[in-house]
Amino acid sequence: MARPISASHDLRRDEILNVAATCFARQSYPATSMNDIAAACGTSKARLYHYYESKEAILFDLLDRYTQKLLVIIGRVQATAHRQVLDERATLHELIRAFLREYETSATRHAALLGSTQFLGDAQREVILDRERDVVAAVTHVLRRAYPERLNARNQTAIAMTLFGMINWTFTWLRPGGPMSYADFAGEVIAMLDHGLAPTSNFSTPA
Repeated sequence: MARPISASHDLRRDEILNVAATCFARQSYPATSMNDIAAACGTSKARLYHYYESKEAILFDLLDRYTQKLLVIIGRVQATAHRQVLDERATLHELIRAFLREYETSATRHAALLGSTQFLGDAQREVILDRERDVVAAVTHVLRRAYPERLNARNQTAIAMTLFGMINWTFTWLRPGGPMSYADFAGEVIAMLDHGLAPTSNFSTPA
């Protein structure tokens, strides 16, 4: 009979993924070895191979879990919006806040998503890219419902990618405890969207 996996097995995998993400962010995925990850985990390479067969397997599990989490965040925000009867624009605002809350605690994982996906094999890379496409499609849908007067089939992708451009690279400059918090930055992003995408009739003409 197969030996059952202990309850601590997944917890240990989470620890390995956290350490590996930090290693990848500090010295890049190509420059990181299994020896490096094992040493950072305080274990042996042989023990590390008990959990993962290769560095690529670690990267895929890291990105697989992270992209699934992003989709879960979208689902949770939409469910909360439905329960609280939020309008479309308020739903978008909550989604931006939720993404940035996640980014604050997942900076190294997000860095791996943006910088290391290309090192996966073809099949695994497509899994991750499809998830990213799902995230973009979901956010684009929320954006278009939030600003129906401004978004259309021609410009919706450009505007959605502008939003992602504002928030996706925060791991490179926004630091917890710095002069601006992630929550404050979420407010700035929301203000820029509202001023840039809301109907122009809402604003007075500059003198």
